Amino acid sequence: MQKILSSSAVRFVLVFLGLYVACLCPTIAQEVVIRDIRIEGIQRIEPGTIFTYLPLKVGDTLTADKSAAAIKALYESGFFKDIRLELQGNVLVVSVEERPTVAQVDFVGIKEFDKEQLRKALRAVGVGESRIFDRAALDRAEQELKRQYLSRGKYAVQTVTTVTPLERNRVAVNFAVTEGEVAKIKSIKFVGNQSFKEAELLDLLNLSTPTWLSWYTKNDQYSKEKLTGDLEAVRSFYLNRGYLEFRIDSTQVSITPDKKEIYITVNVVEGNKYTVSEVKLAGEMLGEEKQLASLLTLRKGDVFNREKLNQSIKAMTDRYGQLGYAFANVNAAPEIDREKSQVAFTVYIDPGRRAYVRKVNISGNTRTKDEVIRRELRQFENSWYDADRIKASRNRVDRLGYFKDVQIGTEPVAGASDQVDVNLAVTEKPTGALTFGLGFSSAEKLIVSGAINQSNFLGTGQSLGLSVNSSRLNRVYSLSLTDPYFTEDGVARTYDLYHREFNAAFLGLGDYRTANRGAAVRFGIPFTEHDRFIIGLGYESTQLILGNNAPQRLLRYRNDYGNFSDAYVTTSGWIRDSRDSALNPTTGGVYRAVIDVALPGGDLTFYRPALGAQKYYKITKDYTLAFNTEYNTGVAYGSKPYPVLRNYYAGGIGSVRGYTTSSLGPRDADGFILGGQSRFVSNLEFLFPMPGTGNDKGIRLFTFLDGGNVFADEWALSFNQLRYSSGLGLNWLSPIGPLKLSLGFPLNKKEGDRLQKFQFQVGTGF
Repeated sequence: MQKILSSSAVRFVLVFLGLYVACLCPTIAQEVVIRDIRIEGIQRIEPGTIFTYLPLKVGDTLTADKSAAAIKALYESGFFKDIRLELQGNVLVVSVEERPTVAQVDFVGIKEFDKEQLRKALRAVGVGESRIFDRAALDRAEQELKRQYLSRGKYAVQTVTTVTPLERNRVAVNFAVTEGEVAKIKSIKFVGNQSFKEAELLDLLNLSTPTWLSWYTKNDQYSKEKLTGDLEAVRSFYLNRGYLEFRIDSTQVSITPDKKEIYITVNVVEGNKYTVSEVKLAGEMLGEEKQLASLLTLRKGDVFNREKLNQSIKAMTDRYGQLGYAFANVNAAPEIDREKSQVAFTVYIDPGRRAYVRKVNISGNTRTKDEVIRRELRQFENSWYDADRIKASRNRVDRLGYFKDVQIGTEPVAGASDQVDVNLAVTEKPTGALTFGLGFSSAEKLIVSGAINQSNFLGTGQSLGLSVNSSRLNRVYSLSLTDPYFTEDGVARTYDLYHREFNAAFLGLGDYRTANRGAAVRFGIPFTEHDRFIIGLGYESTQLILGNNAPQRLLRYRNDYGNFSDAYVTTSGWIRDSRDSALNPTTGGVYRAVIDVALPGGDLTFYRPALGAQKYYKITKDYTLAFNTEYNTGVAYGSKPYPVLRNYYAGGIGSVRGYTTSSLGPRDADGFILGGQSRFVSNLEFLFPMPGTGNDKGIRLFTFLDGGNVFADEWALSFNQLRYSSGLGLNWLSPIGPLKLSLGFPLNKKEGDRLQKFQFQVGTGF
């Protein structure tokens, strides 16, 4: 490879060239006035480009120094490999030889990487089609190519680069690669560890020797970045167990001559195990001494724990942020007593000046209107900085469900020590779907379906849904429109209009059909940051069409209510939503207490209370525990019994997975599913990232434990009759909406239970 000259060597060469030109052109030494400049030898480069770099113009007096400066400037442009200056009378002739351009970049033997991705990477270091060919850039490209292979553990990689001249002063660059085999970690050893066994330290590492799952995890492939992360995990392990002066003395990574096996040796110095002798506060505490002391989780007598100390410092910083001190500085200074193996900490607090927010900048919303985001903000411009309000703003924007990612941060205002700007960056995701389909199944025969669903209609934050589904089993026509800010105070309004038909005969539930038509309007009235009162009124008419072999329960229903019945239903209740995200919640929860009442004046008179709670616990940044429970019951009032067409059902992915949808609960003498007046369902999920997806929360795996059932009577609940199931599944924010797949295994199935292990559902959380 050609070596790059040092800057001093370049200066020497340029000076020499200047002297050389002066010797060849005596007229230059005579300081000739330039009357014209002529360019010769150019093929692709425009003369104007050369004049841009040439520090000479007509009318200048040409000297040896100016000649050297002109040659230097043209060389530094990178376009030429040879430059000559000549004088023909008073005409300066600039003769150049252009450097070739790269016509194509090809690869041979590449299997590990996508070739187009490699072309982009090499173009970033200066080698790409239509670029000026540069030998130094080619050297960098070779090193970058090798580095990419080394990051994959392929240390035996060999590259041969060929540069082939082409017509019109072009070249073709070809990288011939012999990838070789991946080097595997043969051994990882710790030296100097006395307090903890080597096996315990090895369990902390992501890197490992080959295991039966290494083909998937690839943890047996060495990576400098992975090793750095593993060593930090070991360091944190010791520091969180009292070893204040722990250090990693050295790390040796060696590879066998055949470059197939790697040996890693980590030398550690543990030091003494320290206990905390004292933790005291100092500095300007603004009367917050008691509050700050309560935030200290590391106390006198504890074994030193760096994580607890850092958590305490963060909690104090956050506390001052709540008070408006955006630039608070909290530091812990240790005083080490090595003889007693004790350490005392003095936590120094400097709140700085109280800050206020100058501007709130929003970026990334190419489709969503600014006002849709700004009305969710709780941190306002030209008001005192409040860390809690900033966090609440971020969570409210995320709960809209319009964005894949929402990030918020602060930036000091230049020249102002008491001002910050809040920057909110969003990444939009598709919020609408237009679908049309034709299908066929043994139960439903021909299915024609179509839907338009837009949760952020025209970027206004309004939600519009129009769906049509036509089959022999179900026919649905519905229209829904929601305005979350019907008033400026945040009162939401929803209109619903629908027509639904259901033919039970095709599922073996009995020889009958129903047709429901209805309309409703609902309002959501906020009264705290997270709480909302809902109230609504709807009308629904039900037509019952019985066949020759209709179930007895439907015959009784017709005797009570006739073939046509209607109901005027009011909805009222309370909902609290404190989740940090609508699509991927990790903290907070949703709680609801709602009751539907069919008012006197209609054929049906009943009320249906519903209680529910969803709670999310963030275990780590990657792992979340989710809990859901709900109880529903239906009660008739007046002289007529509870209408069986309003019964509850359970079973399936929305309730108890592993059992066929709506199959749990009482049955009649003919074995038909009756449903019931009461239902209880509880779910527990443990969510974690899918291996290989990194921090992508759009797709997550989960394990679950479900329990629930349906009961015949009002207010009924018997835990002895619950059905349980467990299994695993997948949450995916797919292009058609939130998709949930589950594989469930019943734990206490009874005779007659209908099972369905694999199930899926679109558009639901639990």
